[in-house]
Amino acid sequence: MSFEVLSFSRCFVFSRSYATEAAPAEKVKLPPPGNKEVTNARVASIVDQISSLTLIETAELVQALKTRLNIQDVALPAVSNVANVAVPASEAAAPVEEEKAPEKTAFTVKLEKYNADAKTKIIREMKNILPGTNLVEAKKFVESVPKVIKENVNKEEAEKIKKTLEGLGATVILE
Repeated sequence: MSFEVLSFSRCFVFSRSYATEAAPAEKVKLPPPGNKEVTNARVASIVDQISSLTLIETAELVQALKTRLNIQDVALPAVSNVANVAVPASEAAAPVEEEKAPEKTAFTVKLEKYNADAKTKIIREMKNILPGTNLVEAKKFVESVPKVIKENVNKEEAEKIKKTLEGLGATVILE
């Protein structure tokens, strides 16, 4: 049994020739890639049929041929585009530093819970933190915890809000 690989527009089709079909002397040689003429009429008709298939149909054809002819997939070695460069011994011996995750610059300040005895102080402070709110809105805001106080604030402002509210008896989370 011998295997031949025929390439059709970057899709590979595997075929197997049987001794009963053709004698070795009758084996068809494929023309060079630049020559598009096929001398065998049977092969030419198959090429015409395959070239009219869509990409999905071609993939199905490849899978069907692999199944019918019992051909296993072969893993190809990965090709690296990086040239092999000699590394000086001093660099090779140096330990590799782990990359640090970029420091977070925007935070979300979230009021998680509060002490019941500090509720009025927290409501007053929320009125000052949230611009344009009155006491009634601040009270509703505090009573509906957990609630996001501010989003996309810098680290300094987020820490300031957290420190102030925790000083009054609230639990604040920075996300």
